[in-house]
Amino acid sequence: MLDKAVPPRTLKLNAADNVAVAVDPIDVGVSAAGVTALKRVPRGHKIALTRIAKDEPIRKFGQIIGFASEDIPPGEWVHEHNTGFHAFERDYAYAAEAKQELILPVEQQETFQGFRRKDGRAGTRNYVGILTSVNCSASAARFMAEEVKRSGILADYPNVDGVIALTHGTGCGIDYNGESFEVLKRTTWGYACNPNMAAVLVVGLGCEGFQIKRMKEAYGVEESDIFRTMTIQETGGTKKSVAAGVEALKTMLPIANRVSRETVPASELMLALQCGGSDGYSGITANPALGAAVDILVEHGGTAILSETPEIYGAEHLLTRRAATREVGEKLVGIIKWWEDYTERARMSMNNNPSPGNKAGGLTTILEKSLGAAAKGGTKTLSAVYHYAEPVRDKGFVYMDTPGYDPVAATGQVAGGANILAFTTGRGSAYGCKPTPSVKLATNTPIYEKMIDDMDINCGDVLDGVSLEEKGREIFETLLKIASGERSKSEQLGYGDAEFVPWQIGATM
Repeated sequence: MLDKAVPPRTLKLNAADNVAVAVDPIDVGVSAAGVTALKRVPRGHKIALTRIAKDEPIRKFGQIIGFASEDIPPGEWVHEHNTGFHAFERDYAYAAEAKQELILPVEQQETFQGFRRKDGRAGTRNYVGILTSVNCSASAARFMAEEVKRSGILADYPNVDGVIALTHGTGCGIDYNGESFEVLKRTTWGYACNPNMAAVLVVGLGCEGFQIKRMKEAYGVEESDIFRTMTIQETGGTKKSVAAGVEALKTMLPIANRVSRETVPASELMLALQCGGSDGYSGITANPALGAAVDILVEHGGTAILSETPEIYGAEHLLTRRAATREVGEKLVGIIKWWEDYTERARMSMNNNPSPGNKAGGLTTILEKSLGAAAKGGTKTLSAVYHYAEPVRDKGFVYMDTPGYDPVAATGQVAGGANILAFTTGRGSAYGCKPTPSVKLATNTPIYEKMIDDMDINCGDVLDGVSLEEKGREIFETLLKIASGERSKSEQLGYGDAEFVPWQIGATM
């Protein structure tokens, strides 16, 4: 709820909260040594509603977001200077709130205009992709895409959205029997199979740790008119490889162009959920509004993928309660424990997130950030949990383990099959994705107006009385339009070529 009763120009979000959020910058009186002065609290930051004694929990959204590191009087600004973080016990209550979701009959489901693939899935875009096995072949792949664009032949194929080179910085110096290889293999093959890809050329150097041949053997893949591979060493060097690659792409383009948009039910949408450059409004406006859109999508038979494990840390108990089974919930908790061990080995803390920009926007601890981030997942039952870049096969609301870093997280979701992406931001993240279009949601009106060329939807009007249900419906309808071919702001700007960033877990040798 948005309780505007106390004090003026602040929001109390839950009856159990002992802090409120400043809607606009607000001056509060601060007493020190008998002298009272005014301190300006920025918009999105927190103000104490009651006295909070040292070591007592600080509550927002009805949940613990930290602990007072000193006595905090009523009306005081609550942030890093007086708030600490430490772990505490949470009740996972596995599957306690799980329910059988009601899915609308097919004839009542919304539709979009998509590209139907041979395997039955539907794409929202129709790209020809150039993927690389190793950083050593990245430039050659980019040269191929540039040459195709420069030649002007794409004008002959109006149903093709473009030829894209998705390159990365790894592929060698990794244990090719270990986790790094497996993650890169899943990610590369996941992109090759994404329904937004019509055809793919995979380019390698030849001597790298991530061998294309091993990937093909692992998935039982044969060369075809829409899946080709090559290595620079076997082809005879860079110039010959670029020429051969361009010729291969020219044979793929007519095939890719044969498919055209047709009416497809919304159940074929697989929505990746992302938030970046978050602020104090993220958990109040854009994230719960996106959660409302997720609920609509699930009712229409679609799929939504929540991710970014470091950014649901501390809120995972709200997800385990909604898990379809105890096993699903325990899988999520096992991933949380893996991250605790992972960060400890790296001499880091889970509270290293939020970022400086998040903190400037009003987020104090990872617990607070996570509660807001988890709101993107709506209210439906958590049907499945996946590891990074695993193919998502379950319908409904699902979870995928990824880092919190947005390009890495989104790369895993797209590898899992996401054909559309929604990205909330309060500070103003500059991000786009290929082959999956990204829809940007601003958490507050000032950043929407300031970055109007980047933002698709303003969720700041939730603070002005627009209901989360109304905003969720607007988001859902916008997603259908983008899925049908309307270009998002990030697509208009040309984002997406540099945002393919597979997760590098293991050591680089």
